[in-house]
Amino acid sequence: MLIWSGISPKDQFTWFLEVFPALIGAALLTVTYRSFRLTSMLYFFILLHCIVLMIGGHYTYAEVPFFDGLFGAERNNYDKVGHFFQGFVPALLAREILIRKNVVNGNVWRNVIIVSICLAFSAFYELIEWWVALMSGEDAEAFLGTQGYVWDTQSDMGLALLGAICSLMVLSKIHNHQIQKVTSN
Repeated sequence: MLIWSGISPKDQFTWFLEVFPALIGAALLTVTYRSFRLTSMLYFFILLHCIVLMIGGHYTYAEVPFFDGLFGAERNNYDKVGHFFQGFVPALLAREILIRKNVVNGNVWRNVIIVSICLAFSAFYELIEWWVALMSGEDAEAFLGTQGYVWDTQSDMGLALLGAICSLMVLSKIHNHQIQKVTSN
């Protein structure tokens, strides 16, 4: 997928900006694989998130086919898929680290901290987008992908919040079983 996304992307600079987090993640996962192996479910969702990033990088988020006018929308909402994943996958990662390192006791506080981590990460990403826009000028529109939507930043963070909450609600029980398998080996 990485090779495909890098072949004649819509905008080379945007492609690099969108794919760079996946490359950093791959490097970190490779370095920590022996010392802190994650659950197979988490690796699967990290891969899905990377694929979302690579598709967005190839086309730019504002021009991904199939998402133009989807459900009558005036804008291409593929970036919203990316921001949902920006909460969904980090929630699993934060959850796994907090549980396995025994950082927080109790589900309620752990979930509050996980959601807070995801929101902080999402806000930081929005700041990065803003900084890139300031530094690069005209090239930034493809990376920002606001498409004239005044509430883009807020809805991006809202979807990351929704992704984090959905992840915790839907996958916690399955994730617990997988964590038990990984830690018992």
